[in-house]
Amino acid sequence: MKRFLITTPLKETWKKDEPILFLGEWCLTYPHKSSHLAVDTEVMPYHWNDRSKLYKDYQYISSYYEVILNKLALKLNEIHKVDHSLRYWRILIGPWLGQFMLMMFDNWSSVHQAINRYDLSGSILLTGKEESFIPNDMSEFNSFFPSDEWNHHTYSRILEHFPSLSLYHKSRSESSFPNTSTAVPNIKKHIKNKLKPLLGPLMTHLGHLFSHEEDALLLSTYLSMREEIDLSIRLGQFPRLLRPSITVKTTPDYNQRRWTLERKSDSEFETCLQALLPQQIPCVYLEGYKKLVQQSNQLAWPKRPKTIWTSNAFHSDDLFKVWTADKVERGSPLIIGQHGGNYGMGLWNWGEQHEMAISDHYWSWGWSRPSTPKIQPVGKIKYSRPVKHLYEEGSALLVTVMLQRYGNPTLSMYTSSQWLEYLREQFDFVDALPAHIQDKLIVRLSQPDYGWHQVDRWRDHFPRLQINDGTSDINNLIRQSRLYISTYNATTYLESLSMNMPTIIYWDPKYMETNVWAQPYFDELRSVGIFHETPQSAALHVTRIWDNIDKWWISPETCAVRNRFVKQYAYCPKDKMSRLKNAINEVIKQ
Repeated sequence: MKRFLITTPLKETWKKDEPILFLGEWCLTYPHKSSHLAVDTEVMPYHWNDRSKLYKDYQYISSYYEVILNKLALKLNEIHKVDHSLRYWRILIGPWLGQFMLMMFDNWSSVHQAINRYDLSGSILLTGKEESFIPNDMSEFNSFFPSDEWNHHTYSRILEHFPSLSLYHKSRSESSFPNTSTAVPNIKKHIKNKLKPLLGPLMTHLGHLFSHEEDALLLSTYLSMREEIDLSIRLGQFPRLLRPSITVKTTPDYNQRRWTLERKSDSEFETCLQALLPQQIPCVYLEGYKKLVQQSNQLAWPKRPKTIWTSNAFHSDDLFKVWTADKVERGSPLIIGQHGGNYGMGLWNWGEQHEMAISDHYWSWGWSRPSTPKIQPVGKIKYSRPVKHLYEEGSALLVTVMLQRYGNPTLSMYTSSQWLEYLREQFDFVDALPAHIQDKLIVRLSQPDYGWHQVDRWRDHFPRLQINDGTSDINNLIRQSRLYISTYNATTYLESLSMNMPTIIYWDPKYMETNVWAQPYFDELRSVGIFHETPQSAALHVTRIWDNIDKWWISPETCAVRNRFVKQYAYCPKDKMSRLKNAINEVIKQ
């Protein structure tokens, strides 16, 4: 039977008069209402449900990334008439290139599987204003790639590489352009953005007056403002509290995108990727590159910094990245601080891999590797206030995660439509709890929603359950809770364990693979009931300890295991500021 291929939920690309193949679960909005099509429909299984294939593909892309990065660095040097090192371009374009390659391999693999396994009658491609799908910079790319519109665009470009499929072109409507409204409202960020135009010129002026050309640059370190001021004073320099924003806005110029990497390949995917790169590279790396460099040269930052330390500006802040790439090339050492969970634990983590490659020194939250001397276990930089008094009559706080509908497998975790399996596990956990504990349970959702309609899904299954939409301060919920329940391998439970908050963790190890160094620590957590591999096991333990959580949590066995785990992955030294000052001075001396 022939089926018409649909790649996204965009209704303009759907047909109502012939059998349908949906490329994945991401095509269907909740509640699923494909029945109104009055035709036979099928959803194609996700190719990365085979996790061994996912890991193998990740290793392939990681290797091929190095090949493409080398070629792209040479090409950009040629285009811009510069002679920068590979490390320079790795710092500037690496975060975009790595994510783009992983996502394009996912999209290409889905299309390839559909064409090889099904008899397809065709697919509709929306056309018009293609330049609207080229991101200006890394931040705009981050807002593009979760959207249905951008993914339809990339699927369309990929489908054009399969001549056997009939393609039908249709002009896109105004509603079919990238939707970038995925940001979660953040009051603190809103206030900062309001203050920047007012305080920015003043801080720039003060920076010029009181800064020295060889000061260390501390930016987005994960220290609090008070701590960053304290550390700057200890280092004898003027603190920089505002992070400048990129002002370069450039229109794509197709005449500057008529180039290739000149690398022949027998791989259909590699040929497709090399065609997509000139079409999709962000403007600030191409048309706007010179303006980006000019803006970075005008920053009130040290000209010859003794060192540069950041814990997250290296990913999406192109202004910081181009400035840092230049200073690193001139000899300034780069320190990267760990900025979340999964680091040092996951079977793979592209962020960790990239940060190791660009940094001279890597400051972990406790873990180290004998084979990687640049890793220094400085401790957890972000402060977590310890829980002093357990709220015995409080709730159980179930903390969940939200993932985008399209694949972005940068770390060993659920990806794309596998989130539906993750959600089923959360429902299984709640179902396994007795009614009196369900009544005391608060489910903390994650934002943005990415079109999964998670609130509706939870309400339909558990109408009486307390749901927190994820926009309020989680610390207020923690203060009202007696038990913290974490469901995924990220920062969340590292925070609660370092706070000494009674914590239960559970996830399916099939989808959250750990490395050989971390596994013994999780085995210990499992032995005392902190970690579980099934929602049923976790729910049973919650039920057993519910009436006397302290008896379990402060027992010698549980305390010893928690302390060992925290020391390894979320160490909170009492002399943190002194340790940071000494660590920076050690880097400067080298």
